[in-house]
Amino acid sequence: MNERKVVYVVSDSVGETAELTVKAVAAQFNGGYVDIQHKSYVQRTEDIDDVITASKQSHSIIAYTIVIPFLKKYLDQRAREEGIMAIDLINPLMEAFVQTFKTDPKGEPGLMRKLDANYFQRVKAIEFAVKYDDGRDPQGFKRADIVLVGISRTSKTPLSIYLAHKGLNVANIPLVPEVAPPDELFELRRNVCVGLVITPDKLNEIRRERLRSLGLTAQANYANLDRILAELDYAEKIMKRLGCPVIDVSNKAVEETAELILAILKKRGVRVYE
Repeated sequence: MNERKVVYVVSDSVGETAELTVKAVAAQFNGGYVDIQHKSYVQRTEDIDDVITASKQSHSIIAYTIVIPFLKKYLDQRAREEGIMAIDLINPLMEAFVQTFKTDPKGEPGLMRKLDANYFQRVKAIEFAVKYDDGRDPQGFKRADIVLVGISRTSKTPLSIYLAHKGLNVANIPLVPEVAPPDELFELRRNVCVGLVITPDKLNEIRRERLRSLGLTAQANYANLDRILAELDYAEKIMKRLGCPVIDVSNKAVEETAELILAILKKRGVRVYE
């Protein structure tokens, strides 16, 4: 039986940076599984003592993002005393900033979470993506930074939400042969629309899995290859009429497709929040 692998994620803020880093590293080992234990908003040495005790008992690693100097120093010292592997995920880069840019860090946790104008724009963009998802109210297209078009299961909704987190107003509309697209779609500038396509085999696989997850037969027309080919052919004609850029999402993660769309937006001069 494999030994349970535990990593304690410790932070004087939320700790999401440390968690994402741990997951990225864990993906290189054992299929990516690791038991992540959180200790967020650490403010006292007693909080660190608790983590040290738990980590020693489970023979685990501590991965931390702590910017409060005395807490970082205390954690490093206690980890050395107890022979625990404690990895500082943020201070080496901060030290590089100090040495290269000749400036000192604030040492204040949670600065990335301050409620600034960027934060509120992201919230508004997410609300926009939800409101104008799946072709709801085409009048919203006129206020969109980007309108995604494609047939069912080409990642329109996940992409809309992902891009909304960049502060972008994104609408999307499904292309269905039996339903004519709204006139508003053809009134947009060409570089506002982006078409999403996928290979027939990949789409067949995705749709069959979707049907199985819903407890339906994989033989339904939704996953029928002839039907898929007809939908793709119809979508291609609409995209040609729009004259919009087209992205093949067949073997791309949402993040990869989003980067291609962001490149299109940046060329248009649209502001993107990193």
